[in-house]
Amino acid sequence: MFDLNDYIKINRTGRNGHVKHITCKSGLTMSVQATSFTYCHPRNDEGPYLAVEVGFPSRQIDDIMEYAENPAIPTETVYAYVPTNLVEQIVVNNGGLV
Repeated sequence: MFDLNDYIKINRTGRNGHVKHITCKSGLTMSVQATSFTYCHPRNDEGPYLAVEVGFPSRQIDDIMEYAENPAIPTETVYAYVPTNLVEQIVVNNGGLV
């Protein structure tokens, strides 16, 4: 089981609260951010989060295309307010974390 809120807490870096990229065993990588300056809910620096901002995945992820800011470039865009449980399922479906 993968808990995204735990991952965010453990992997925040720097003073801006940036979260380390997620890397899955399948090779999929993606940025997952949750701060008062990103597309997340709640929009704060503490969580727990029900939705997060996903960005710049290493390949198209069909399950999150409806959240894409610019679906024409799926690996070069941001995905707003992606449900946390959906991101968790994507990680599990891709073999878990490296």
